Amino acid sequence: MIDIDSFRDSTQIILPTETLAGLRSELNRRFVLSFVEEETKTRIIGSPVEIREASNWLTRQGVAVA
Repeated sequence: MIDIDSFRDSTQIILPTETLAGLRSELNRRFVLSFVEEETKTRIIGSPVEIREASNWLTRQGVAVA
């Protein structure tokens, strides 16, 4: 049986919107992602490959991605 939570974690990153200040346009340029803003958070959605690469890139920029 497929673990939905695991699949969801591999296709999205949720960060405080303020954390993406100055990074969102570069993320959008480098990766195929969708951004959904929710109150104080932004949900970054993409394929598992794109999310993994975006997560690695964000980490190199000093952003803690859980």
